[in-house]
Amino acid sequence: MTLSNNNPNSIFHLAIPTHDLKTAKHFYAEILGCRVAREYDDRITLDFFGDQLVCHLAPDEIEHNPKMYPRHFGRTFLEKSSYEQAIASAKQYGVRFLEEPSMRFAQKPEKHLTAALLDPSNNVIEFKYYFQNQYIY
Repeated sequence: MTLSNNNPNSIFHLAIPTHDLKTAKHFYAEILGCRVAREYDDRITLDFFGDQLVCHLAPDEIEHNPKMYPRHFGRTFLEKSSYEQAIASAKQYGVRFLEEPSMRFAQKPEKHLTAALLDPSNNVIEFKYYFQNQYIY
């Protein structure tokens, strides 16, 4: 078995804290469009664009002054229109942005569009689109 980015026999898993499961479910399922896989009294498991995201009820673990670095997660879109649609949807729903949509590394080959959103528990979510796919990894 090889653990690599392209292994079709595995998916990425991430667990994050949330202050309220109902609010997290609404944000990830209704606003971002993630599928709810399971719900328990202390967590929800979601299909986060093909990967597994678990929101654990942990109100004492919420970051009150979130920063982009060093901790964030997100999605790199392979099509510019998908990135633009995700940003437009977030704005339509009034999602809070930690960093507004912008171009990063504009003068370099790895230039990309990026935006940092905040979920209701201040977890930082980055959406990206690279103009040249070879710079994604």
